[in-house]
Amino acid sequence: MLGALEPPTIGTVTLDGQDPFKLNQTQLAAFRNRNIGFIFQDHCLLPQCSVMENVLTPTLVAKNNGNEDQRARDLLGAVGLLDRLEHRPAELSGGEKQRVALARALIMKPRLLLCDEPTGNLDQKTAEGVASLLFQLHEQQQTILIVVTHSQNLAGRFANRCELEEGHLKAL
Repeated sequence: MLGALEPPTIGTVTLDGQDPFKLNQTQLAAFRNRNIGFIFQDHCLLPQCSVMENVLTPTLVAKNNGNEDQRARDLLGAVGLLDRLEHRPAELSGGEKQRVALARALIMKPRLLLCDEPTGNLDQKTAEGVASLLFQLHEQQQTILIVVTHSQNLAGRFANRCELEEGHLKAL
């Protein structure tokens, strides 16, 4: 429901005051593309596309402002993959694939970022870097960041940045 993939059976889900389930299918797809970034546990990269092409995939159906290539390069630099732009997913390690997926999820500057084990396939040093990038972008872009993880380290970092206020989790 949070990713606007399934409608709620009761109640509503809104993002920035908009109920995506009141939109037609075309509008709903555009809403998800603009507002929600997904980082899947299994990457979901297109095998026939390069790293750069995979990151730019969400921009193919959006109204573009012309700086997508530079944003993709900036994101790939932030996750340490500038030297892998032309590689295909089969030529990447699991951790590299996960970092491509992170850059792809962020390319549209989504308001909501849904992460399913974003550091699950990464070594500790790279996982720390990816977690720091998630937090940095969360703060800079004021995104809503929701993470599902088995990593006690990542969960602890989130817990240290949040507090419970009147029964609701609030990011600091």
